[in-house]
Amino acid sequence: MKRPTHGGNLAWAAALAGCSPSLILDFSASINPLGPPKSALKAIESHLKDLIAYPDPNYSQLRASLSLLHPTLTPDWILPGNGSAELLTWAGRELSELEETYLLTPAFSDYKRALRAFEAKVKEYPLLDRESGVWKMVSKKEDREENSPLSSLFPTPHSPSDCGLLLNNPHNPTGQLFERETVLPYLEQFALVVVDEAFMDFLPPDQQQSLIPVVQDYPNLVILRSLTKFYSLPGLRLGYCVAHPDRLRRYTQWRDPWSVNVLAAAAAIAVVQDTEFQQKTWDWLPRARSHLFEGLASLPGLQPYPSAANFLLVQSEQPTPQIQEKLLKHSQILIRDCLSFPELGDRYFRVAVRTEADNQRLLEGLKSIL
Repeated sequence: MKRPTHGGNLAWAAALAGCSPSLILDFSASINPLGPPKSALKAIESHLKDLIAYPDPNYSQLRASLSLLHPTLTPDWILPGNGSAELLTWAGRELSELEETYLLTPAFSDYKRALRAFEAKVKEYPLLDRESGVWKMVSKKEDREENSPLSSLFPTPHSPSDCGLLLNNPHNPTGQLFERETVLPYLEQFALVVVDEAFMDFLPPDQQQSLIPVVQDYPNLVILRSLTKFYSLPGLRLGYCVAHPDRLRRYTQWRDPWSVNVLAAAAAIAVVQDTEFQQKTWDWLPRARSHLFEGLASLPGLQPYPSAANFLLVQSEQPTPQIQEKLLKHSQILIRDCLSFPELGDRYFRVAVRTEADNQRLLEGLKSIL
């Protein structure tokens, strides 16, 4: 079976571990371990009767519910999709119409998939210096303004009217959070800026650095959001895009109709109003992430990096495919190797932050093989 390029491939992991997929403890997919929320499951069950009808092609109720998360926006500024991956495809199509697209690397593999699909010209700018092995990362808040990689990494485009920028925040796989003020200048310099904020909702509202509050000031800004990671609903495939209504109408003309099924729409409407689940997640994550970080840092040959998201990037002295295989065979635990990030090679892996008991099991499993 071919090695997966994404996390969460339990069939592949189970084949390697020699067990049922249900027995695999998955740290490879960065999904909230506290969900799915009961509100989502209840909504799905109560809307099973709606399977006999097509969804509303305009998703009026869903868009209205999503706008509750962003009170300054009217529903026509929001477009739901079959996961944020679908909406990334249409953003990739737009970026391909420009002379070139600037991409911060390492980057989520789906970015290159979307750009290659439309033969976009990509110019990569690395966060990791391959020769020195030094990351252009900032872990202390007081250092960010002066040293943030965004302040020096991207040069001013030689043809601003014909260049695009694709960025994600918090950054995957490092978990680094870019402050809003460091990104804003690029909205003046690029013809189109696409920001993937798939993990932004894991930060409490007062810590988020989302560009959604300024989207109405920049018609060249597209923001992608996911609902499946925070609410632990990856199987439903649901995300949304925030951008100028004219752009969203264009995306709607490009895509197939009814891209969001009725059960996904019902679950989304329920969870965006589930403030209890949201607060529970914000209370859980910082402590769990800190304990996992400290545990990993105490193990020989491992160096975790600070993260604002619900995952940690870890550098390893040992080849990570070997660690991954040993963990599966000895402990039935799946971690995410970083081979799909060509810049990282075989000395990095990524782990999701899970419950205290799960995190402890991972640390004990790693300790037994390192």
